[in-house]
Amino acid sequence: MDRVTAPNQVSPVPPADLPTTLGELRAAGHRYRTVKQELRDNLLARMGSGEDRFPGIVGYQDTVLPEVERALLAGHDMVLLGERGQGKTRLIRSLGALLDEWTPVIPGSVLNEHPMHPLTPASRALVDSAGDHLAIGWLHRSMRYGEKLATPDTSVGDLIGDVDPIRLAQGRTLGDPETIHFGLVPRTNRGVFAVNELPDLAERIQVALLNVLEERDIQVRGYQLRLPLDLLLVASANPEDYTNRGRIITPLKDRFGAEIRTHYPLDLDLELALIRQEADLVAVVPEHVLEVLARFARDVRESPSVDPRSGVSARFAIAAAETVAAAALRRSALLAGASAGGVASASRPEAPVARIGDTVSVTSTLRGKVEFESGEEGREIEVLAHLLRTATAETFRARLAGLDLSGFTAIVAEGGAVETGELVSSAEMLRQVGTVPGLAKVLDRLGLGDAPSPEEAAAGIEFVLEGLHLTRRLGKDVTDSGRTVYGDRD
Repeated sequence: MDRVTAPNQVSPVPPADLPTTLGELRAAGHRYRTVKQELRDNLLARMGSGEDRFPGIVGYQDTVLPEVERALLAGHDMVLLGERGQGKTRLIRSLGALLDEWTPVIPGSVLNEHPMHPLTPASRALVDSAGDHLAIGWLHRSMRYGEKLATPDTSVGDLIGDVDPIRLAQGRTLGDPETIHFGLVPRTNRGVFAVNELPDLAERIQVALLNVLEERDIQVRGYQLRLPLDLLLVASANPEDYTNRGRIITPLKDRFGAEIRTHYPLDLDLELALIRQEADLVAVVPEHVLEVLARFARDVRESPSVDPRSGVSARFAIAAAETVAAAALRRSALLAGASAGGVASASRPEAPVARIGDTVSVTSTLRGKVEFESGEEGREIEVLAHLLRTATAETFRARLAGLDLSGFTAIVAEGGAVETGELVSSAEMLRQVGTVPGLAKVLDRLGLGDAPSPEEAAAGIEFVLEGLHLTRRLGKDVTDSGRTVYGDRD
């Protein structure tokens, strides 16, 4: 989605105590600063105060963010290189928060010109004629960010601008800046402009950005307009795009002051923190289920069956958590409907709490997010299912190692069994299990607290049963109706 800084966007209302004329602005002691000076000063101020410089960015505190900060302090344009779903766009968009909250502009200027630093002949003439009586406007920092997703059909006119034939017909000369309909880049003057997936931009279009990055002027239809643009240009790219879909031309790469590599979360805790922050969950998803999904995402990334060049997006684990929560909500609604229809009865409605069995659905719904090696064609779901079982077993060992789980294996001794499944209520599962020695310690290890709800207790019990099966201590069968039956291995 493109976001552009344009005069027809609705800006927040500026405070009433801001200067309204150029004279008042000077009297207030305001000084003109370039965008890069502004970013540097505000970044240093946040560093000095201990304030969070990049809110919402997870996992980059010791790796990527220091490099970004050095680039900003140096006044460098930058390109972020990394596989899909590593938060490159999120990071780029956060840079706008380092701008001044309000900045003065000449009203009506499509280039967001500063009243102390007009660019176009018309604006310079306006400032000269009005002097200190020049009325000024104020632009919020949210309006000083522009973004373009590079696509093969992007034109020079889209980015830089083009001659407006109507204005030429009105008698203006070709050299008059008033004849130009400016593109996205100059309209983001005095702001931050981002080009996402830069290698997808045709090489001949990339050439149009050379002057913007180095000489800070623009060329339209062969006419060079001496309009010194003031902006921070940031781009994102996937490293593989250099050889697959396109490449960043060498002169353009040379003009970026900093090339910064991004990455996926380096450890499990960061992966979990990202899921908690980003996932919009419609039901309760216990911590042990989130941990399974985080381990699952990491195992998929490291699998030899998956193409490492395309990566496995952080959105994979986020979407998995949302899918699991949706499965729990669906169960709650279906059980309520069955109860209302007289098919089953319940003393209380089933609260939506996710169980480990709800994770099975993600192997089919999320396979499109993963690029597999060519030899795995037709085995995608099988590969993901194996990795999900591996992640579940890893979490089981990590969470419950050292606990005596003989009370759970005793449930199915001598031909006993426990049925679970998508439409098995927590009350039904608890009736089958009865009193289990050691259950309280298990639920505590799983973070379900001293007084878990029946749904949380059922989620914990199902996880233990699945873990015992995966560690070859219980048998497991799936019935024709889709229910799962845990029983003795013999």
